[in-house]
Amino acid sequence: MNAVVDPIDRLLVVATQRGLPLVVRPYHQLADEIGIAPEEVMARLARMLENGVIRRIGAVPNHYAIGYTANGMSVWDVADERIDQLGVRVGELDFVTHCYHRPRRLPAWPYNLFAMVHGISRAEVLAKVAAIATILGPDCSSHDVLFSTRILKKSGLRIGA
Repeated sequence: MNAVVDPIDRLLVVATQRGLPLVVRPYHQLADEIGIAPEEVMARLARMLENGVIRRIGAVPNHYAIGYTANGMSVWDVADERIDQLGVRVGELDFVTHCYHRPRRLPAWPYNLFAMVHGISRAEVLAKVAAIATILGPDCSSHDVLFSTRILKKSGLRIGA
């Protein structure tokens, strides 16, 4: 990434890093706060996304607050030559919130595909994991589910003003 971040871009990042304002026209409110046009806010954010300065603009729900108290990171030992295709299929499932390809750490850790699943109970999470297992089929040698026991962090990196 060789993108140039000017002072206005930085103001936008600082203004949005805790989330967009919860109003009908959030980009207009940001524009008013920063002193630029709403169209410029949108264009700058789009450019920063395209250049990789910011990775995404999206909702970050607090799963515990909305009733999903069972949170399981399912980990899978998937055939390396099929992981891209299978990871896309798993990542498209409406109940998977995060899906990653990660390196194995043999011999202790054979898993290379991670998929976060949330539910109102461990049984619900395990049922969703079973659905993933069906999709992966014979391309998966083994899997496990690591259930959350507490929240350690619910925010990304923050920069100062």
